[in-house]
Amino acid sequence: MAKGPNLPSLYFDDGDDFIVIAHRGASAYYPENTMAAFEGAVAMDAEMIELDVLMSKDGVPVVFHDLALDDHTNGNGYIPQYTVEKLKKLDAGSWFDKKFADQRIPTLEEVLQFASGKIALNIEIKTEAVSDQVEGGVEQKSLELVKQYGMEKHVLFSSFDYRAVEHLKQLDPEVSVALLYNKHQSQRQLPHQQVGKFSADAFNCSFRQFSKKWSRNLKKHGIPHFIYTVNSKRKMKKLIKAGVSGIFTNKPDLLHRVKDNL
Repeated sequence: MAKGPNLPSLYFDDGDDFIVIAHRGASAYYPENTMAAFEGAVAMDAEMIELDVLMSKDGVPVVFHDLALDDHTNGNGYIPQYTVEKLKKLDAGSWFDKKFADQRIPTLEEVLQFASGKIALNIEIKTEAVSDQVEGGVEQKSLELVKQYGMEKHVLFSSFDYRAVEHLKQLDPEVSVALLYNKHQSQRQLPHQQVGKFSADAFNCSFRQFSKKWSRNLKKHGIPHFIYTVNSKRKMKKLIKAGVSGIFTNKPDLLHRVKDNL
């Protein structure tokens, strides 16, 4: 069981109260947010996979980071302009390496089907997909899929848009949700104040944002905190020694080695 009052359970937990999180899968070695990257993360013994969710034109949650398709597919335009059927025709792997030309944009349902029984997920609801609407919104659709595949105890939701956090807690107060630090929405509040205000369960921020002051504040209030995106041994060691709850990395294999050798 992961540390914290309402954190997702890990399918495989080495009991060290630290979570190795594969950022967009094992994305140093595979095209990000693809099934290849997620399969690679499992093979490297990551304990959780972080992925990004947007909505297709026909209202299906799909796994992709950018709103624009140009950089990471052979398509152009934006995710919300395409139906799932058309998104599935795009090559989502060749930008990384031609040997991944068979990779397609996954739907959230496909990832949940793959992850169930294997690995916990951190599902980031992208700001671009969030609206003021709860009914039929990306949060409701994503949560329904999570429950359909029996993964509600193995998923941590997160978002830079605090409306998404509010919506998820409104839909199910028991769902595990992390605030992704957003300077504009946080109004200079300390992490524990932000987490309390939105009834969140954890706090996520970048390595650059994380400070000794925040570390003390989060520990004092018993708030799990996860730091992104860290790919160097030096930074990994520093954060682990600081007592963070987990690290997002593109190199889960490296993070395991660093953690195990401390």
